[in-house]
Amino acid sequence: MDKTRFSPVLLGVDKSNEWFYHADYPADEVNLTDDDYFAGATGVYLSAAGNSVRVVGKNDNKTLTSFEVAFPVIHGTFGEDGTLQGILKSLNIPFVGPDVLGSSIAMDKEVTKRLLKAAGIPVAKSCALYKHLPDGCSFGRIVSDLGLPLFVKPANAGSSVGVSKVTNEKEYEQALSTAFRFDNKILVEEAVIGKELECGVLGNENLRASVVGEIVATGDFYSYDAKYVDSDGAAWRIPARIAPDLSDEIRKLAVEACKAICCEGMARVDFLLSDENRLVLNEINTLPGFTDISMYPKVWEHTGLTEKELITELVSSAVRRHGRDSALSIRIAE
Repeated sequence: MDKTRFSPVLLGVDKSNEWFYHADYPADEVNLTDDDYFAGATGVYLSAAGNSVRVVGKNDNKTLTSFEVAFPVIHGTFGEDGTLQGILKSLNIPFVGPDVLGSSIAMDKEVTKRLLKAAGIPVAKSCALYKHLPDGCSFGRIVSDLGLPLFVKPANAGSSVGVSKVTNEKEYEQALSTAFRFDNKILVEEAVIGKELECGVLGNENLRASVVGEIVATGDFYSYDAKYVDSDGAAWRIPARIAPDLSDEIRKLAVEACKAICCEGMARVDFLLSDENRLVLNEINTLPGFTDISMYPKVWEHTGLTEKELITELVSSAVRRHGRDSALSIRIAE
């Protein structure tokens, strides 16, 4: 982050939905994986205050700090599905990433597929199963429709959480059990074996796409560990090893896909290219990672934006969108 333009305030939320603030933010960086940064934090609540949000201590009701723009970095449930975005919207401040609607749509892979198909964007064949409808579809029927291997995944989750690759009925039953731990609706998808390609999208009304990158997973697929734990779990190639015309097509589809699901701000759009050169859109990630091995900042760096410039553009984009939408709200009120 450009510290000459922005002063960061780090807030944490625990699994009990309690908010925390630590005043001693380091000058350089903080490693939330290795360090228990919030061990000495203060319990706080947030209070709207005009064009900013006050961070107030729960014990004494004293204002500890304030902020004008929010940058959500909580992946998955409650952080990426529109819930946190709704909280921030109710506080009337700009926030980085898609709005409530785009966030919630993208989080639901099954709803996203429906909208993409309606927009003429290719997706893998799949079927949805529901926990409360246990007789939705037999293994034999699914194999007949989708073939083997299969992928089973929660409809509402990210970072490959709860995803299993299936090659037989025993694995299928175990995969259902695993996926239903995370969601009441799951997707069973055909396996598209080939290249995993990713494209960054940035902007509001005028979305633009980055160069296309390629993930080369060392395991069966790009798993949670490969994304966040094992630095050797995957390699990346930028630009991807594909023809220029296909790269242009992917960049075009990435922008069209974001428009189809009302996604502004930022997104990483993931594609699969089969060994037979069949291209499908796999999923849209509305809060892509910014770790040392994350693709989103890397593809933008190869497009011409350093990570510092990218973060500045994301914050600026959030402010512009908030100004646009706030002006509309004022006109409606009048």
